[in-house]
Amino acid sequence: MKSCTLKIAILVLSLATGGAYAQQAYPTKPIRLIVPFPPAGQTDVVARVIAQKLSEAFGQQVVVDNRPGAGGNIGVETGVRAPADGYTMLQISTSYAANVALHKLPYDPINDVVPVIMIGEIANMVTVHPSGPFKSVKELIGYARANPGKINFASGGTGSGNHLATEEFAQMTGVRMTHVPYKGGGPAIADLVGGNVAMSFASMTSSLAFIKAGRLRPLAVSSKERSRLLPDVPTMSEAGGPNIIVPDWQGILAPRGTPKAVVDRLYTEVARILRQPDVQERFSILGMDVIASGPAEFRKAISSEIARWAKVVKDANIKVD
Repeated sequence: MKSCTLKIAILVLSLATGGAYAQQAYPTKPIRLIVPFPPAGQTDVVARVIAQKLSEAFGQQVVVDNRPGAGGNIGVETGVRAPADGYTMLQISTSYAANVALHKLPYDPINDVVPVIMIGEIANMVTVHPSGPFKSVKELIGYARANPGKINFASGGTGSGNHLATEEFAQMTGVRMTHVPYKGGGPAIADLVGGNVAMSFASMTSSLAFIKAGRLRPLAVSSKERSRLLPDVPTMSEAGGPNIIVPDWQGILAPRGTPKAVVDRLYTEVARILRQPDVQERFSILGMDVIASGPAEFRKAISSEIARWAKVVKDANIKVD
């Protein structure tokens, strides 16, 4: 009996030791971080900072794999369908939640993934051309109410984050404006800078340089507090607009079934990276506020965002061609 008990104890100890060793050994080969958008965009830039730092931490290459198309759905499906072995991650943004109401998805955005970490949020701003007549959010709303449909607003495409943000703004203020979609945030900002459209809910990342150069005028920031990069720009509620908070958030997912030990390791490493001064400085330049919330909190945030944008899409009757 004692011999049997001893054998069982040795077996349990060996299994525990083996499990701990396997956890310590991960990763043993390169990791792929899928970005469902083209290179050089906001999500791509954030992903490459994380990938470089993870490569250094793991001693294994973390490769950014850009898979753009269909509003991000091509890259997302690639990530969702990947083996759940810890060697594929998926970088997502606000469009991940919005796409649920815009497309018939071949995957479940909640149950087919494992949230790893919400990285942070980048503020959006109501931005206009400086030669235009609008010097405040109140003036913009007043003109839009008196002239339905006459204000053209730019977005990175139908169903993009800044498109839906503007539609929510319009619904909350009771105004009607005309949507001008572009194939990405870059072309949208370029036409706003050129004065070809009146306004845009532009991200801090894409608009900050033009604002500092005096080529764009920010009217309000759609975040809880003023941005440290533009402290003179009021929040939406301070500017007399609706209390709309629409940041563009960034986060990392893994395929459903990825071992919890791997998810925990990834969360711990990325959270540690986000605390590094050089990373915080880099993200500060992008206008990002680091959050580093864990898997459970990130899952709740995704569910909340899906419900929010589903209502906006339904009320605005937005259709994607």
